[in-house]
Amino acid sequence: MNSLSTSTRRQFLKQTPALIGLLGAIPALAQSASDRPADKKSIILRSSWQTVNIGDIGHTPGVLALLEKYLPGVEVRLWPSSLDNGVEPLMRRRFPNVPIIRTPEEIEQAFKECVFLLHGSGPSLVATSSVVRWDKETGKPFGVYGITFPGVYSPDPKAMVTPNPQAVEMLNKAKFALFRDSISLDFAKKNGVHNPVMEFCPDGAFAVDLRNDSVATAFLNEHGLEAGKFMCVIPRTRFTPYWEIPSKKTPFDQTRHDRNQAMREHDNAPLREAIIQVVRQTPLKILICPEDETQVKLGKEILYDPLPDDVKKKVVWRDRYWLTDEAVSTYIRSAGLFGLEMHSPIMCIGNGIPAIVGRFAEQTSKGAMWKDIGLGDWLFDFDKEEDIARYVPAVLAMAKDPKAARAKAAKARQFVEKRQRETMGYVKKQVMA
Repeated sequence: MNSLSTSTRRQFLKQTPALIGLLGAIPALAQSASDRPADKKSIILRSSWQTVNIGDIGHTPGVLALLEKYLPGVEVRLWPSSLDNGVEPLMRRRFPNVPIIRTPEEIEQAFKECVFLLHGSGPSLVATSSVVRWDKETGKPFGVYGITFPGVYSPDPKAMVTPNPQAVEMLNKAKFALFRDSISLDFAKKNGVHNPVMEFCPDGAFAVDLRNDSVATAFLNEHGLEAGKFMCVIPRTRFTPYWEIPSKKTPFDQTRHDRNQAMREHDNAPLREAIIQVVRQTPLKILICPEDETQVKLGKEILYDPLPDDVKKKVVWRDRYWLTDEAVSTYIRSAGLFGLEMHSPIMCIGNGIPAIVGRFAEQTSKGAMWKDIGLGDWLFDFDKEEDIARYVPAVLAMAKDPKAARAKAAKARQFVEKRQRETMGYVKKQVMA
């Protein structure tokens, strides 16, 4: 050291602490590098069934948000059925770190590397064949999160329903079988499903946190709709007329069309009357909006056009379809929502916004979840005239006492969040095993 010049010694001494620290850290860095791949768990979320309905879109971001919250160190790979109609960019903006697997090579690699498969929320065990394939090819565990069962849509809703034997087999093989409504849970128990972990689990769409505030605000401003000073309403026919949606390429169904035409006025007249009474008895305005593409035209024909002129002045008809992010950004600015759909109310309650649900026999049993989360008096069976008679007064009560309505929505939301935490615990237990 004495042979070194003064300036050289100073430079060496100045760098010594950093060098010592780096040398000391090398074993730890090496350990971390070797451990990280082994510690990193990866799972598959089988979801994203279709994109013509903002509710069907909502299943996936809802479950992804829950996984992000309750399993933060786990990589989730999304295995979708469909992400078209502008949904893939929407998903990538919110979940940029979630790989989307579609090609045979990507799926094969995921089967090798992932430790668990989660079948997401839906109207049935939608991807039964995918679950069977995972089970046969990997032997690894899987679970079912928040489905309706058996999820049969029939022109004759009173027809006897027999569950798919393969779906029953998979529900029994799953590490847990969670159902989004109590009727489905009871049906499963009575029809051969005996999984040790069978419980009510809120639909994944309750957890949707997608937003498009700028677009929603621009639309509301354009139409004079102020935050907290309007309600949303969604019409519906008995069966979704998928043949009216070009991207679905669904053949025309005369039986379902005839049923829709026969019940169209019966089912939507109470909504129209609720609009009239809210406008005439409160300061609130109304936004007629869709949950699926076909309801844009329906909203104009069955709700807006027949309104009295004095009411029309305070009613806005949305003349185009939207995606889930803009819809949620609109709902959270509203005083509440009513109508004949399910997932817009789900996303409202998930964000603390009051929502009233009307249902009928042609739809699956998912409407029962309103009772399951403590909102039974906001659920109306439109096949019962006594329920229809209570519908307009219920909407008016929501409109006239927003504080009480919000408190009721908040209580339901708290229950949902508790069940989300508990049911995600089952996922975490299996993934971390």
